[in-house]
Amino acid sequence: MKLDQMGDFRTLLTDVMAYYGKDCSSFTLTVWWGACQNFDFEQVSKALQRHATDPERGQFAPKVADIVRVLQGTSTDRAAIAWGKVHGAMSSVGAYTDVVFDDPAIHAVIEDLGGWPKICRMEIAELSYLQHRFQEAHRAYTERGQFEYMRRLPGDRSPDHEYTSRGIPLPRPALVGVKEKAIAVLQNGNVGSKTRITTLPAEAMRLLANTGTQPQIA
Repeated sequence: MKLDQMGDFRTLLTDVMAYYGKDCSSFTLTVWWGACQNFDFEQVSKALQRHATDPERGQFAPKVADIVRVLQGTSTDRAAIAWGKVHGAMSSVGAYTDVVFDDPAIHAVIEDLGGWPKICRMEIAELSYLQHRFQEAHRAYTERGQFEYMRRLPGDRSPDHEYTSRGIPLPRPALVGVKEKAIAVLQNGNVGSKTRITTLPAEAMRLLANTGTQPQIA
């Protein structure tokens, strides 16, 4: 939703709460807006209607978690949908092309599983096990909420520096899923690996070797 829709959203939420005999305070509105602003107004409206007509949950006033569950599905649902995108891209995009999905958790999981080319080259007999590992890891990332991820998953091509050193732009990646969301993933992710690996400074190593003292690392 856009900021100029906050008034409509306030009216909608006030009417829904009034249906259940509840007031809609400023704090309540702020919490709801923060949870729902990334969705379209129509999506939120329909989700509230679905809650109201649910034979079990609809007897009680909706909580933010109820509507987010309707809008996003459970973590298991999202993991299954994410695997469907990956499985489709494995054959349609292939190992040689960079790829950007519309879900950052997919990027984090694929990096953990060895990278895009490795995923694409898995034997058919291994796909069931791969799917299980993927969905378990995807649930873990989405439930964590915040995590780092690579902005694009590189295909089996020449390293980036071979392009940049010659002044050649990097190959354009394939965008998988909702284009606008995939572009946001590309813009907000890390250029390199999400796992940062550093080495102990030489001076600290010498100190440790000579004195056995625990080095102070800046």
